[in-house]
Amino acid sequence: MSREPMIAPSLLSADFARLAEESQRVADADWLHVDVMDAHFVPNLTLGLPVVQAIQRVSPVPLDCHLMIENPERWAPGYAEAGARNVTVHAEACTDPRAVARDIRAAGALAGLAVKPGTPLEDHLDVLRDYDTLLVMSVEPGFGGQSFIADVLSKVRTARRLVDAGELTLIVEIDGGINADTIEQAAEAGVDMFVAGSAVYGADDPAKAIAALRQQAAAAMHG
Repeated sequence: MSREPMIAPSLLSADFARLAEESQRVADADWLHVDVMDAHFVPNLTLGLPVVQAIQRVSPVPLDCHLMIENPERWAPGYAEAGARNVTVHAEACTDPRAVARDIRAAGALAGLAVKPGTPLEDHLDVLRDYDTLLVMSVEPGFGGQSFIADVLSKVRTARRLVDAGELTLIVEIDGGINADTIEQAAEAGVDMFVAGSAVYGADDPAKAIAALRQQAAAAMHG
């Protein structure tokens, strides 16, 4: 089956005073990536469930909620209940990752597992059978605008190999420093879903930026 690249603009790079309009500006994206940070698991603080509920009501694009928070067991199902398409928790924050995945799915969303750049994928391969998406962080979580860490692509290649062999059923997602300079190597490694922040929201025409990124990734995938 031929894979086609999917683009998820990161709302972290949008104008927080105009979130409704900013979601509309990326109406032709596949998902809208929403970073939830609690100032505990990561040092930064962004937005929480009430804001996500408000965005969900106006967004033309399915929400991809990335929870960079402690105690995801308690909080993750609420984001699924709010209508998010995908809810991702961090492997490093979960005490029972299988239970979280089960609860997210029961609440109506896809379940995602995220791993930081320094977290070995091998430690979590057994639980990935319970997940729908794998989010490989290509920057340290917590801040936008960081530089891409190419070393994480070995994790992408491992996941892609397992998916292609039928051992896992996953969307392979990458987040951090994705732009026109990095998307091709990520696509070649096996990424399906590309989270792009300033590369989309920093462009004069976000729709044009999404189309260009998608085209670059498709060429690298099929080239």
